[in-house]
Amino acid sequence: MTKQVMKSYFSVCIVLVFIGLSVACQETRDRNNNETTNGIQTIDLSNDSARQVIVAQGTPEVYQGHPTTVLLPDGKTMYCVWTYNHGGVCGPLKRSDDGGRTWSELLDVPENWSTVYNCPTIYRLPDPQGNYSLFVFAGEGPDGSMYQSRSDDDGKTWSPMVSNHVGASVMPFCTIMPIEGGKRLLGLSNIRRPGEQKEERSNVLARSYSDDGGATWTPWEVVLDLPGLKPCEPELVRSPDGKQLLCLIRENAKRIALFMTSDDEGASWSEPKPLPGPLHGDRHKANYAADGRLVVVFRDTGHDNPTRTHFVAWVGTYDDILQGNEGQYRVKLLHSHKGMDCGYPGLERLPDGTFVATTYVKYREGSEQNSVVSTRFTLDELDNQE
Repeated sequence: MTKQVMKSYFSVCIVLVFIGLSVACQETRDRNNNETTNGIQTIDLSNDSARQVIVAQGTPEVYQGHPTTVLLPDGKTMYCVWTYNHGGVCGPLKRSDDGGRTWSELLDVPENWSTVYNCPTIYRLPDPQGNYSLFVFAGEGPDGSMYQSRSDDDGKTWSPMVSNHVGASVMPFCTIMPIEGGKRLLGLSNIRRPGEQKEERSNVLARSYSDDGGATWTPWEVVLDLPGLKPCEPELVRSPDGKQLLCLIRENAKRIALFMTSDDEGASWSEPKPLPGPLHGDRHKANYAADGRLVVVFRDTGHDNPTRTHFVAWVGTYDDILQGNEGQYRVKLLHSHKGMDCGYPGLERLPDGTFVATTYVKYREGSEQNSVVSTRFTLDELDNQE
């Protein structure tokens, strides 16, 4: 047995032991208190329609899915990009000029946006000289690779979608982090295991680098492969002191989300461990509050969680995650009337401290399919409800 194979084997064993303990502890706590998640309070905002804004209304014929958002430096201009149908074609793009309270009609984009598919992500990225551009990445184009479109005028005009030649992708970049003082960009996502012959829907985490502000990217390199598990859809968070990267990871086999850390700007990573129970979920998106607390929104997949299948937020600290602490509290943001079919989010913090969390969800009963919906909250008001 080679050293690399042995390392992968022992990594999986360690993760599975942690997962077993995590599930047991969670089930015990949930039996003891149905109104909490792993012992911390859950605040329910899901019925407060005054907080909610419909970005794109679903209809019996039209399914609006998988949005992401970006906030520009003026603190009020936001863009939201999404797909038609589940993992379907790209094209829909809207702008808000008031921090997400109201939204434009659909914006004009190049025709070939409708030839690319799956969960578009939007970013504002710096190049080494400090110039910024907006990018939209799509999971799959005609050549099977990830595609991207660029705007150099803050979203007024966009280039056609072109392949970035990173290789076959399941998702576009789920997360992109400037590293090495802004000299490079680190992008992470999930791909199928290279050379896989048996596991039809395998997932491994992979990275790519850009040295020119996102214009070009290196081919995929696998950074996490856990045979028997399916890590995917990572989210990068930089530590408050700037010295460490934290990676939050969805896991599709056991539904116990994971995390790992890097002390060398993503060149190497610690062994993955299960996240604290209140963070078990899919497609985490994180942002810091002004006071240093960390807010993470996601689709809740926790075993026996009272908010399982719904769109939720977790509030705590960076160190809570590293130390295995449960955090301060959770928030049920939106109720899903279609089970797990929700939760791919954007999360922006406005200058006044308001968080704007946007996802796709069937937010009410009836014949309508999923809509793109945002909801708003501040930590001050949530703190007062504890």
